[in-house]
Amino acid sequence: MGQPQVVSSAMMMCSFGLAPSTLNVLPINRVMVEGRPAANIMDHQPILNIAPFGMCTSLANPTVAAATSAALGVLTPMPCIPVTAAPWVPGAVTTLVANQPALTQSSQCICNWGGVIAIQMAGSVQTLVS
Repeated sequence: MGQPQVVSSAMMMCSFGLAPSTLNVLPINRVMVEGRPAANIMDHQPILNIAPFGMCTSLANPTVAAATSAALGVLTPMPCIPVTAAPWVPGAVTTLVANQPALTQSSQCICNWGGVIAIQMAGSVQTLVS
């Protein structure tokens, strides 16, 4: 059985973020699912596709490390600026969107600061991809 197709406005959460965020998919792929642009694994650009998750708590993030150091070791969250250099994994096995694997609800994206970004709500209800 397939997984729900991820579309624009899907809800995401980062393991080091303090707030959920929404996925922004530009309509350049010209593929619409349930009235919204469909996402593929290449929709991983920081700020453009992946909005910030409120505050970041990862000590791998230099701003968090500096603020924590200044607070004498007390973890001090700082504003989240996602740094996602690699595409989402895994994508759909057989479904392509703009010649790239479609994004499914089980796909994850890794932030350079160590956070795992996961899809909480795909945004589509009836469309399954495999």
